[in-house]
Amino acid sequence: MSAVSSFDYIVIGGGSGGIASARRAASYGAKVAVVEAGRLGGTCVNVGCVPKKIFYYAANLAEAARDARGYGFDVELRGFDWEGFRARRSAYIERLGRIYADNLDHAGVYVLQGRARLEPGPRVVVGERVLAAPHVLLAVGGQARHPALPGAELGLSSDDVFELREQPRRALIVGAGYIAVEFAGILHGLGTHVTLALRGATPLRHFDAMLGCELGDEMQRQGIVLAPGSVPRALSRAADGTLSLEREHGEPLAGHDAVLWAIGREPNTAGLGLSALGVEADARGHVHVDASQNTNVAGVYSVGDVTGRFELPPVAIAAGRRLADRLFGNQPEAKLDYADIPTVVFSHPPIGTVGLSEAQARERHGDDAVKVYATRFTGLFYSMLEHKPRTHVKLVTVGPDERVVGVHVFGPGADEMLQGFAVAVRMGATKADFDRTVAIHPTSSEELVTLR
Repeated sequence: MSAVSSFDYIVIGGGSGGIASARRAASYGAKVAVVEAGRLGGTCVNVGCVPKKIFYYAANLAEAARDARGYGFDVELRGFDWEGFRARRSAYIERLGRIYADNLDHAGVYVLQGRARLEPGPRVVVGERVLAAPHVLLAVGGQARHPALPGAELGLSSDDVFELREQPRRALIVGAGYIAVEFAGILHGLGTHVTLALRGATPLRHFDAMLGCELGDEMQRQGIVLAPGSVPRALSRAADGTLSLEREHGEPLAGHDAVLWAIGREPNTAGLGLSALGVEADARGHVHVDASQNTNVAGVYSVGDVTGRFELPPVAIAAGRRLADRLFGNQPEAKLDYADIPTVVFSHPPIGTVGLSEAQARERHGDDAVKVYATRFTGLFYSMLEHKPRTHVKLVTVGPDERVVGVHVFGPGADEMLQGFAVAVRMGATKADFDRTVAIHPTSSEELVTLR
């Protein structure tokens, strides 16, 4: 084994959080190494947010072409070049990977390709290389999870969908979270017949109840088949080559070209050597951290999906940068505030949400302290169309001053309108502050400042 290479900071994982933390630390003059086993950019760039959003745009264009007829345009959809689209998307993702590599190089960050293993010191072993540093960041992210069921290997993960060379004619998606509903909307928008198998009655059970109910209704209106109460037992391939999902209750869901497991993700900690250093993790492998991203082992930190806290790339980026500020930027109090983090679900239509759900607000503050303002309407765009999906907006307020603690939007434009309202929630805006804001007309976002 080679001699030990010394650094100030070793980052294990070249995804969103790891790269952001490494570059910030290097900007302060730290000698930084990044170890990555796969492609730079991690899940978000390669098999997550970025390629998925491009997929989402493609589905939106298909919907827009259909909607154009209602505005008098003679538009005909003559099919979708799945393979051509896949190739162009993949080429773009490869360019992004090169940009990430160039940015790290320009920042003076040393990049080592390979799988890392922790040893006491702490030291990081990568093949025959041994690295050492007083500060080590675990930012290894997560991976799509397959169920422990007979025939599970016949199903796809969300990663696999990006590599499909042909568009499925009939797809079954198993899951009820944001990945499940996003791919359901994307595939349906592109012309695939989609069935969504979910354990409960509605999707997105961890969000405000209004959002899941509205989305479930709209998905069915669009033609997506919902199969609630579906607890998978086994997946099998029939003689005709199609796939069938056996359930604990009910008839099998049969006749599918592809089955997507969208049942969550698990941390990439297998083989990392957490036990060698005594780093504490939960039963699933999520690394335990405190409010400052410290693990229980001095000099070892963790950010991002591997911690199991708000598994969103912007959260990993923000936490990683603040950690570097604290360790190398002379900002001893720097840390990420995990309250009121906004998020968007790129369903069809999208969802934007920040702060407490109504149920969370009532549990935390009591029923008497909570007042909810909501409205449901059809956006002006759909006045010219036969189908008229609803938009639903909701404010959750608490206390006599009606401080806004939750904003929840279901409908077209929710993804773009939420960012500004998230700022207002972070600043402690009240319902009166919203009321004093002049509305922008005609928009859907104006409904949030005109609620009564």
